[in-house]
Amino acid sequence: MIPKKNRLKEKELKKVLQKWKPFFSYDIVLNYLKNNQNINKFAIIIWSKSVTNNITRNYFRRKFYDLTKDNLIPKNQQNGCSFVFVVKKKTKLDKNNKKTIISFEKNLDFLMKKTFSDK
Repeated sequence: MIPKKNRLKEKELKKVLQKWKPFFSYDIVLNYLKNNQNINKFAIIIWSKSVTNNITRNYFRRKFYDLTKDNLIPKNQQNGCSFVFVVKKKTKLDKNNKKTIISFEKNLDFLMKKTFSDK
């Protein structure tokens, strides 16, 4: 898990989704917005149609937070950013399927590299 200060609150999440700048991968959409704080904040939205139960949703949410730990402090920039990852509804996530987990990790890695290289 990441510290609470690096997680987006609901109000901040809505702001990012309204004034977003998107990046796309096959299964995930990344919306981000620069903030005035010196830290990066993260959130993930996993639709109920993408998972079979809450156990699977929480598994992928924890996996997401573990993968984003490296990007908590912004590198070579004054302000941090607020990131909202949205898993597309057509994407089916299953924690028992290795291909699904690897695909999820690759998509997150691709989006993180894309956003941090564009700044």
